[in-house]
Amino acid sequence: MAEQAVAKMQLSGPDIASPRANGKYVVGVPMWMWVNTSPTTFGPNSASATAGGVTVLATARVTKIVWAMGDGSAVTCNGAGTPYAASDGMQESPTCGHTYARTSASQTGGRFTVTATSTWTVDWQVNGGGESGQLVETRQSQMQVAMGEVQVVR
Repeated sequence: MAEQAVAKMQLSGPDIASPRANGKYVVGVPMWMWVNTSPTTFGPNSASATAGGVTVLATARVTKIVWAMGDGSAVTCNGAGTPYAASDGMQESPTCGHTYARTSASQTGGRFTVTATSTWTVDWQVNGGGESGQLVETRQSQMQVAMGEVQVVR
C-alpha cells in the first residue's frame, strides 16, 4: 500500500533552474546548480492509500541530487542548491556547483548532457497500527549545456 500512496504523489525528476539550456557558460568559471522546489519535484509530498480498512500514510522528500555533468564528473548535492546572484561574482556555490575544465565542442551538438538524479526518501506508517518503514525512489531530468571558452587576444 505504501507504493500505491507513492504512485498518487506523481513524483518527478528535478525541476532544473540552473544551469539553463540557453545559458552561456565558460570553462574555468564556477557553475552554480539549483532546482525549483515543489511537492512533485522536491517535496515534501504526502499521500495515503487504504485497503481492507487499513490506511498507510506516506511522506516523500528529496534527500540528495546527483548531477552527472557530461564531462565524466558527478556532483552530489544534499539540498536544492543556492540560486546565483550577480553580487556572488566568480565565487563557487556554497551548496552545489561544478567548474568545467574543457569545452563541450567535441560533444554531440556541441553540448554536454547534464543528468540530475533525485533520490526520494519515502517514510510510511500504518494509521493506528504502529507499523512503519521507508522506501527509496529515484527520478531523473536531463538538459543540454554549451560550455565555451574565452581567449584573450592582444
